[in-house]
Amino acid sequence: MKELSKTYDPSIVEKRIYDMWLEKGCFRGVRDPEKKPFTIVIPPPNVTGQLHLGHAFDETLQDALVRVKRMQGYAALWIPGTDHAGIATQIKVEEMLRKEGKTRYDYGREKFIELVWDWKKKYGGRIVEQLKSLGSSCDWDRERFTMDEGCSRAVREVFVSLYEKGLIYKGNRIINWCPKCTTALSDAEVEYEEKPGKLWNIRYPVKDSDEYVVVATTRPETMLGDTGVAVHPDDERYTHLVGKTCILPLVGREIPIIADEYVERDFGTGCVKMTPCHDPNDFEVGKRHGLEEILILDGDAKIINGGKYNGLDRYEARKVIVEDLEKGGYLVSIEDHIHNVGTCYRCGTDVEPITSAQWFVKMKPLAKEAIRVVEDGSIKFVPDRFSKTYMNWMNGVRDWCISRQLWWGHRIPAWYCADCGHVTVSREDATKCEKCGSANIRQDEDVLDTWFSSALWPFSTLGWPDKTEDLAYFYPTSVLVTGYDIIFFWVARMIFSGMEHMKEVPFRTVLFHGLIRDANGKKMSKSAGNGIDPIEMIEKFGADALRINIITGNSPGNDMRFYVERCEAMRNFANKIWNASRFVMMNLKGDEAGLPAELALEDKWILSKLNALIKEVTDNIERFELGIAATKLYDFIWDSFCDWYIELTKPRLNSGDEAAADGARRVLKYTLIEILKLLHPFMPFITEEIYQGLCADESGEAEPLMVQSWPAYDAALDFPSDEADMESLMEAIKAVRALRAEKNVPPSKKPAMIVVTGKPEIFAKGEAFLKKLAYAGEVTLASETPADAASMAAAVTSDAHIYIPLAELIDVAAEIKRVEKELAAGRTNLERLTAKLNNPGFVSKAPEQVVAAEREKAEKQASVIAKLEETLKTLSAMA
Repeated sequence: MKELSKTYDPSIVEKRIYDMWLEKGCFRGVRDPEKKPFTIVIPPPNVTGQLHLGHAFDETLQDALVRVKRMQGYAALWIPGTDHAGIATQIKVEEMLRKEGKTRYDYGREKFIELVWDWKKKYGGRIVEQLKSLGSSCDWDRERFTMDEGCSRAVREVFVSLYEKGLIYKGNRIINWCPKCTTALSDAEVEYEEKPGKLWNIRYPVKDSDEYVVVATTRPETMLGDTGVAVHPDDERYTHLVGKTCILPLVGREIPIIADEYVERDFGTGCVKMTPCHDPNDFEVGKRHGLEEILILDGDAKIINGGKYNGLDRYEARKVIVEDLEKGGYLVSIEDHIHNVGTCYRCGTDVEPITSAQWFVKMKPLAKEAIRVVEDGSIKFVPDRFSKTYMNWMNGVRDWCISRQLWWGHRIPAWYCADCGHVTVSREDATKCEKCGSANIRQDEDVLDTWFSSALWPFSTLGWPDKTEDLAYFYPTSVLVTGYDIIFFWVARMIFSGMEHMKEVPFRTVLFHGLIRDANGKKMSKSAGNGIDPIEMIEKFGADALRINIITGNSPGNDMRFYVERCEAMRNFANKIWNASRFVMMNLKGDEAGLPAELALEDKWILSKLNALIKEVTDNIERFELGIAATKLYDFIWDSFCDWYIELTKPRLNSGDEAAADGARRVLKYTLIEILKLLHPFMPFITEEIYQGLCADESGEAEPLMVQSWPAYDAALDFPSDEADMESLMEAIKAVRALRAEKNVPPSKKPAMIVVTGKPEIFAKGEAFLKKLAYAGEVTLASETPADAASMAAAVTSDAHIYIPLAELIDVAAEIKRVEKELAAGRTNLERLTAKLNNPGFVSKAPEQVVAAEREKAEKQASVIAKLEETLKTLSAMA
C-alpha cells in the first residue's frame, strides 16, 4: 500500500499514469484464440484538426466501451488514425502560401504535395497528442493515416476492382459544384437550408406567333443555358404548342417546346424552362429529348457562353439579366419565395449544379446488400430510429460523384492515351497505354473524394487487401461510435464497401450520439463564439471531470447541452472519491484480503447494494446506456458509500474490538476496489492512481487497474432482507435529522429517543447508528405510543414512530419567548388585515382578485396564530 497525497492534482497525475499504461503495453490489441475479439476503429479526425468537444464526446464513449471489454476478458483493439481531409488540408496549406503572396500554381503539383506532407508532419500529430490527454486507450502502435502506404494500396485496389466490374465510370453528368472550394461535391456533402429568395416569372415568345409561354425560375441567370421548354403531354393548354419553338429572351436562340411527364401541370403555369447543364431533372429530361447542353458557368461561377454577360459573377449577372428582361418587356412578375438552397458542407457557399466530366460509383447494385444487412438485423443501429433515416437515403441513393478537383488526396489511377484515346485504369502506375502500347499517356488530374478512403477504414486498417492475421481475427469490428450527422457521409459507405469487398458487415453495431450544444441549446461554432475548448477543460478540471460530465449527460442519439459548471461539480466528485479513499487507506493495516466470515448488517447492506449495482451497470453498458450507468455509479459512490457506509463503519473502527474493526476494514477495501473497477472506464486516471496506492506491493507498484477483471454479479452477496432492514434504519436516521434541522438543534444536543415499532429487532441492531448518526442519547424501544407524546417531537417512517422529548431538544424558556414574539407580530398583522377587509371603501373599490388575495392572507395568518397558540400551550405545560 502506498500513501495518497493530501489532495488530488490531475495535472500531476494524468501524464504519469498515461505513460505508465503505455510503458506496460496496456493498450495493445493482441490476437488470442482463447479470447473473443472486440474491435473499434476510431472515426479518423481530420489531420488539420485540433480536439473539440465533439471529438471528446466521441472518443470518451469509445474509450469507455473498450476499457470495459478489455476488463471483461476480450481481446480488445481500438485502432487510431487520422484522415487526410482533402479539401480542408489543401485549403490550410493554400492559406499559408497566400500569406507569402504565393499560390499552389507557383510551386506545381509535386512540390505543393511535398509542402502538404511537410505541413502534415509538423501539425498532424497535434490531435493525436490531444486524444492521449483525454485518456484514449488506443493501440498507438497501429496508428493509421488514410494516405499511408497500406491505405493507399487499398484505395487503388477498390477503385480498380469496381472499375473492372463496371461499377465505376466516368461520365458527363450533373454534379454539385462549390465555386469557393472549386471542386465537385457528392450529394452527401451538400447541406440544404431554407433561404429567402425571389421567383421571377418570364415570358418566352412562341416563334411566328403572338402567343407566349410563361416560365418561373429562382435563378434567372441560368436562362442563358436554356435549350427547351417542357409541358405535360396531357396539358390541353399547350398541346398545340408541342413541337413548335420559342425564342429565348435576351439571347434570341430558338428552343423547342417538348412534352414530358416530368412536368407537374398543376404547378405554376405548367411550363418549365429546361437548362440541362444546370439542373439534375432538366439534365434527365434533356437526355430523353436530345436537348442541346450549354454550360454557362465556369469553376468560379462566372458566366461563360453567355454573350455580353460573359465574365460576370453569377449574382452580378442575375441583377443585370433581370434589369434587361424588364426593359425588354419579358418580365411578367416577381414574387417573394422561400426555397431550399444547397450549400457546401465545408465552406457554406451556395453550390451550383453543373454538368461536368466526373468519375462516379454506381450505387444501385451496391445498395442492395447494404440495405439487406440493416433490414435483417445483421447490423444494429442504436437508437433504432436511425435505421429509417438510413433506409430512406439508401433506397433513393444516386450515383456517387467521387472525383475532386484538388491536388491533395488519392490521385485517380486512370491514364489517358494521347494517341488512341484509350483510358488505362491500373493497380500499378501505368507507363504505357494498355491498348496501343504508346508511352504518350497522362494521368487524370483529379483526386478521389476523402470519404472514398474513409469508407474502407474498418478493413484497410487491418491490412486489406492482404489476407492478414489481424484481418482474419479482428474483422468484422464490433461497434462503430459516431455522430448521426455523418450517417450518409461515412456509415452507409462503410457498410456497402464492407459488403462488396469483404462479403461481411464492417461492424455489428452502430452507436449514434448527438451533438454537444452550449448551455442554451445552440450549436457550437467559431462564428457564434460559443465553442468550448476541451483542452482548457482538462487543464482546469482534469480529464476525468470532463469525461464523466460528458457521459452522464448522454443518451444515445440525442443532443446534449454542455455546462462548464458541471465540470466543476465533477471535479468535486473526484475530490470526494479521493478523500474517501484516503480515509479507507488510513484505516487499513495492509493485510486485509477478501471479505470477513461474519458480516454486520451495514456490511450486508453495502455489499447487496454493490452487487445490484454491478449487475445494473453491466446491463446498462451492454445496452449502450453509458449515461445511465455513470449516473448510477455517481449516486452509489457519493450517497451509499461516502455519505453512509463510511459513516456506518466508524463506530466499529473506533470500538477497540479488533475483530469488528477488521471486518469493517475488509468490506471497506473490497467495496472500494470494486467501485474503482466499475468507475474506471469513465474516470480512468483517478481510479488508476487510487488503485496503485491501495494495491501497491512491497516494490510500491501494482498491476494496472485497467487490466483487472470486471466485477461480476454474485448471488451469494444478495442480502435483500438485511438490505431492507438497513434501509429502514437509514429512513429513521434521515427523519430524525430532518426534525433536528427544522428545529435548529445543534449536534452537541443528544436527547433520549423512544422508537415505537413493530420491528424492534431491526432497531436493536441499529442502536449504535441512531446514536452516532441521529445524535441520540439513550434509545428506548417500545410497542406503544408514550403517554406524554403530546410534549414530544415526532418523526414518522414506514416502520417506526420516533419520539423525542421537546424539553431535551430545545431551551423551553427561550422557545416560549420566541413563540410569544411571533404570536404578537402575527396578531398585529391579522388586526391590520381584518381592518382592511372591514373597510367598505376597500372592498367595493379594489379589484376582486386583490380583495380575494387579502382574505387568503388573513385566513393563513389566523391558521398560523392557532398553531402558535397550541405550541405555546404545550411549551407552558413543560416549563
